[in-house]
Amino acid sequence: MLTGYTPTPAVSTPGEIQREAVLIEWADSNPSNATFEGSARELLRIQLNTRIHPLNALSFNPTARAGDPEWRVLYLGSGDGGSGESRQAMRLNPQRLDTLVGKVLRIVPDLKEHVATSSVSDNGRYRIPNDNPFVNMPGARKEIWAYGFRNPHRLTWAIDDANPLNTRLIANSIGLHTWETVNIVRRGDNYGYSLREGNESLLIENKTTALPKPDRVPVRISETPTAEEVTPHYPVIQYPHRAGGGDAIGSGFLYRGKALPALRGKYIFTDISTGRIWYADYKDMLGADDGKPETLAATHSVKIAWSSSPGAPKTVYDSMFPIVEDAFHRRGGRAEHLPGAALVSANGRADAQLAADANGELYILTKSDGMIRAVVGASIK
Repeated sequence: MLTGYTPTPAVSTPGEIQREAVLIEWADSNPSNATFEGSARELLRIQLNTRIHPLNALSFNPTARAGDPEWRVLYLGSGDGGSGESRQAMRLNPQRLDTLVGKVLRIVPDLKEHVATSSVSDNGRYRIPNDNPFVNMPGARKEIWAYGFRNPHRLTWAIDDANPLNTRLIANSIGLHTWETVNIVRRGDNYGYSLREGNESLLIENKTTALPKPDRVPVRISETPTAEEVTPHYPVIQYPHRAGGGDAIGSGFLYRGKALPALRGKYIFTDISTGRIWYADYKDMLGADDGKPETLAATHSVKIAWSSSPGAPKTVYDSMFPIVEDAFHRRGGRAEHLPGAALVSANGRADAQLAADANGELYILTKSDGMIRAVVGASIK
């Protein structure tokens, strides 16, 4: 039992509330053993309208060093709590700057860091950097770094080894009915949701259509729009919910390892349900970050060569799905298909994600068969 743990007041979210998302700092006094012997400190609690899209990825800039403005500054992907697909007033929560849902947040967890360049949060548990974009906007939440997301559940960093200051934050955000997106996150920008999905306009019926002209949306601090308008920031990669695409974007990494030289400079990412894997040239992603919604980086489907046992002939697949299903059955799965279902993957989900180790080497994690597989070779034709 943890002693001394105290919850914080939940940050309010407009609309009916079903659940809360909680950010907790765990400190183990003896990490060398398998028993947790430390303490837990609650940093932040946010009200959620439904059971989906809570707080997601937590990420520190890996290029930051002691003394840098980014040192020990935490970025959080905060899902919209399901609000953005509602037809009620809470639909606009991802657009509202007085809420923390549907945002990328930026805070300093350690109250002893950046004392001269930040302020203490309302609940007294963390600090907020003074250079966050909405610190001086009355009524806006100071923690917000960027807004207008549905579910930015994976945050990764595209590291520029030659110039660490040129490192960029990337958010993979799960779409509603039409588009899955990869976004280069910029300070203070509006990524459109729930008024946009991908590079299209999103209607109240949750269908997408062509962008309006002029392509502007009002800045909303509360439910009432202000007189200020902005043009949404559009993704650099998107793929559809149909054959050849997928249902829900997974994790992605700009490859920085040494074992797979063909992948250097490539951003690799997955679709969760279908188990498909794609790559894009990072230079094309930078070129697509030009403010034009129609400009997108070209994506290339990854073929997967796999054998069920060492020395056996390899079979080439278009996705991880058949590989996961085979392992699911070999490991005792009794159902005919993988667990779960989705529009494109139909009966079953591969539940495929990528991970990278400290050396930048890639692994494929598939929850449906409980496996972690190392990527041991790659070639580009």
